[in-house]
Amino acid sequence: MSSLKHRLFFILVAATGVIWLAATCWIYVGTSREVENVLDSRLQEAARMVLSLASSNGIGSPEKDAGASHATDYLTYERQLSCQIWSLDGRLVARSSGAPSESLGDTRTGFSERTIKGETWRVFTAEDPVKNVRVLVGDRLGLREAFVTDIMKGLAAPMLLTVPLLALLIWASLNRGLRPLQALARDLKCRNADDMTPVEAGNVPAEIWPMVVSLNNLFGKVRDALRHERDMTAFAAHELRTPLAGLRTQAQIAMTAPDQGTREAALRQILFSVDRTARLVRQLLAIVKLDSDRETPRAPVCVGDVVQEVLRNLPPSDQDADVAVDPTLRSLIVLTNRDALLLAIRNLHENAVRHMPQRGSIRWSAESTKEGTLVFVEDSGPGVPEDELELITNRFFRGRNKTALGSGLGLSIVTLALEAGGARLRLGNRIDASGLRAEMLWPRHPRPSKNLTSMASP
Repeated sequence: MSSLKHRLFFILVAATGVIWLAATCWIYVGTSREVENVLDSRLQEAARMVLSLASSNGIGSPEKDAGASHATDYLTYERQLSCQIWSLDGRLVARSSGAPSESLGDTRTGFSERTIKGETWRVFTAEDPVKNVRVLVGDRLGLREAFVTDIMKGLAAPMLLTVPLLALLIWASLNRGLRPLQALARDLKCRNADDMTPVEAGNVPAEIWPMVVSLNNLFGKVRDALRHERDMTAFAAHELRTPLAGLRTQAQIAMTAPDQGTREAALRQILFSVDRTARLVRQLLAIVKLDSDRETPRAPVCVGDVVQEVLRNLPPSDQDADVAVDPTLRSLIVLTNRDALLLAIRNLHENAVRHMPQRGSIRWSAESTKEGTLVFVEDSGPGVPEDELELITNRFFRGRNKTALGSGLGLSIVTLALEAGGARLRLGNRIDASGLRAEMLWPRHPRPSKNLTSMASP
């Protein structure tokens, strides 16, 4: 496992080293150029000074070599410089103690370079045609390079000595800068498995603030999911306890019944409890599946085909209703998940069948609105009290018009299934007659999908 601290340390040290190396190269180039300019200026000034002295003292004639000796003595204080005095006809008049016997430069005036006995010289030439004198002053380029090298050594030594100190400071700064992360890690490590309290974000740096916010949001979702699972377990246990207790009681009655009529009534009650328990288990499994499937594929689906499939697969006890299907559904295509739509339509139809009177009517239809495509079902039941319309999609909420076979999960399943298919559920009482109108709306501009668990949580 890679360490963020080590990675940052090596990155900072490497970046600092690269910057120092670039700065050293820059200083070396700049120093070399500056030293060259300074030494060239010195050569030029020295040559002109010697030329002035030689011209004023008459060194140009062979009979006056003593003046040349005096000029040579004048320049011997600087051993890096070498001086030669030539007559314009090519005769060496005088030279300094370190100067070679060969000519340092050519006959043109100004700066030039020449290699003598393996050494390269930088030479400035000045001449006085009136006095018949040419002065050459030069120094070795090797000495210049050694001079620049000594300067760079003097600069590099302190830099190299400060590298360990700089590395130590970087390491200490990283330790201090990463202290909030270490504190956050200790806090999370010391927590219990069920501790979902938000992380304290009072002194959190701005760089890790988004991570802390996301972590707190995750804790909130996990806390809600755990509470939801506990509620589901408690509600399921409560709802299953009633039919199971009834099954046991009716089985005992059937076993001890003295006559055939009592035994048949008990068996009918057993069958009713089995149907209710099976429906409850089926609905619980459907909710678990919808809660676990966060991403469901969508494709064009014919709503009329799905409605007809639901009607064909109804149990015989649910086929007594007067069901009308509008012809518009046969050609209505929506972009959704077919399994989710099938689950939603089946639960809406079962909910209508459970709450309508004997030989009631159910109508499936569709229409296009400004909001989008609307598919709705209307029944002839008692409807829902106005104060319960906002509550009937909550899990295990049954309301005042509950039925013996209901469990309070049907509309919750519809809400989850429609959300998975890109639609939403709207409920309201009918205006033209008694009954409930349940609408499935596919918006023209679908909104991003939300957390399916939170949409149906009580």
